[in-house]
Amino acid sequence: MNPRGNGDAVHSFDGTGMKGTIEVYNRMADEYVNLFGESVPAEFEEFIGSVPPRSTILDLGCGPGHHAARMAKAGFDVLAVDGSAEMVARASCHDGVNAMHATFDDIPTFGRVGGIWASFSLLHAPRADLPRHLAALNVIREPGSPLFIGMKLGGGERTDRLGRHYSYYSEDELRTMLVDAGFVPGAARTGVGKGLSGDVEDWITMLAHA
Repeated sequence: MNPRGNGDAVHSFDGTGMKGTIEVYNRMADEYVNLFGESVPAEFEEFIGSVPPRSTILDLGCGPGHHAARMAKAGFDVLAVDGSAEMVARASCHDGVNAMHATFDDIPTFGRVGGIWASFSLLHAPRADLPRHLAALNVIREPGSPLFIGMKLGGGERTDRLGRHYSYYSEDELRTMLVDAGFVPGAARTGVGKGLSGDVEDWITMLAHA
């Protein structure tokens, strides 16, 4: 595989970059819903089947809440969090979904959860911050709880044409970071897709356990 992203200009990332990313999602929430409002990763059913009964699922970076809504319909309590107020407003419209405006830095405050769904959300975190975010997620999950993660394949960091910050990882990098944080990563699934910006890029998803 020849992951896209390696050839892009690398930008330094700070709070301004995160602010810009959130502003894009606030501005383009409807466009996001139109593009991805019905999409569900292939690992969804396996993830749901791995969540301990009577537990809460954390949907980290929930977007408009379409995944969270499916989790709620499956009988789980769902804590859906997002840094975009517009996305939180849309997620709050789904029955059974407790949507909250929060960032990755707030992970330690979320309480214990029985499953973590991070579908193409942590890719917005600076590469330097991902290890501590993964470690924080490992702390709040119940023993045996699964983690689903979706990221973009490549290397470095860049800002896309819409103004969103992205961090890119190889499969080996992602596996190592998950192991270092206390997770046991399973098989990876890779593919190519078009995002909100119109760019076509390689992606990777993985289900990890205790």
